[in-house]
This record gives sequence, C-alpha cells and structure tokens, in this order.
Amino acid sequence: MQTILIVEDEKRVADLLKIGLEENGYQTMVAYDGAMGLRLFQSQPFQLVISDVILPKLDGFELCKEIRKMNMQIPVLMLTALGTADDKLEGFDAGADDYMVKPFDFRELLARVKVLLKRDAAAGAGRPTQLVYADLVIDLNRHEVKRGGRPVKLSPKEYNLLVYMTENAEKVISRMEIAGKVWNTHFDTGTNFIDVYINYLRKKIDRDFDTKLIHTKQGVGFILTDKP
Repeated sequence: MQTILIVEDEKRVADLLKIGLEENGYQTMVAYDGAMGLRLFQSQPFQLVISDVILPKLDGFELCKEIRKMNMQIPVLMLTALGTADDKLEGFDAGADDYMVKPFDFRELLARVKVLLKRDAAAGAGRPTQLVYADLVIDLNRHEVKRGGRPVKLSPKEYNLLVYMTENAEKVISRMEIAGKVWNTHFDTGTNFIDVYINYLRKKIDRDFDTKLIHTKQGVGFILTDKP
C-alpha cells in the first residue's frame, strides 16, 4: 500500500485529505508543521508528499528543498492559498512536481495524486543510468549534469526539463507536450512558465559554450540539438 505524507497546519484540510485518501486505498501520515513533516519524512519511506506552503516552523518551500536533498525522485504536490505566477515558480524551483490553489476539488487532487504516483513508478522501470548527447552528460542516478566535463547546477524542475529534452533530442517539442510531460498536464499553458525555464536552461547549459544545444522553433516549440 502506498503511503502519503500530508503536511498541513489547518486541521480541517488535513482531516479532509487524510479521510479522502484513505477511503481511496492510500495510507497517510499527517504533520501539522514543516519541522514535524521533515522529521516524519526522515523517519520512514513515503511514496508522495502533499504539503501546504504556509506552515509553522518551516514553510513548504523550504521543506520541499530539504526533501529534495534527501530524495530527488519522490513526487511533491504543493497546496496553497497563493496563486501568482511568482509563487508557482518559487514552488517549482524548490522542487515541487505539481501545484494546487486552495480551495481545491478533492476529485481533482485525487486525479493528480494518481498521475504523480503512476509517473514515478514508470520513471523507475527500465530507465538507463545515464543520458549523453554531444558533450552533455546526465547521470540519472545521482541527478548530476555535466557539459564539456564541467558540473552544471540545476534546480529540480530545470533538471526534469533538461532530461525530457535530452530523451527527445533532435525532436521539436511543443509547449503543450512539455506542459503534459514535465508539468503533468495541469500546467497553465497560458502563462510563460515554459519559456522562463527554457531561458534558465540556456543560461546554464549554453552560455559558456560556442555550440548551443537549446533552440527555439518559432511558433512550434523547442529542440535540443547540436546542429545549427
């Protein structure tokens, strides 16, 4: 049985999540502040974390960063009353996989939980340990990236985007495809999140190299290629 860690300081919301998830066959544990959530995460295995952003002692963004230091794979779904683009970017930069704004429909949350757990299970099955394209090397076990032998430090979302682009090298990828595969189909394609992250990657992957790997195909999408 899959176990989900719920980190939520509003008891009403925590109870709603706990009861609803357990009725759908999941085990749950609840923490009412970020520090308690971190202790629970360190003490036993979980398959998914659902965390509020505004928490006592340790906020959700910091909690997510600490979780990512220990486990880069586990899906993290963030819940918050905040809904601006900057808030979402901060959540994704911290390592969140998905983002829901309160108040939320539990049926939608349950659907997202299923997608995240299914994607995480699929990611671990039969995947190679390394991706190599030109002088770009991605160690999938260590979550380390090197270009021309130089380490490249990426946020979790930048890393996921680069992995997807490298897995699909030489192929033009649309914003809609990136939204579905990297942002789990719940991404608001009316925003410029994807373009923001493409620019982040360009600065880190291409800026110091003569050969550029990340290219824009106007009106179509993006492609990772070493060909001009």
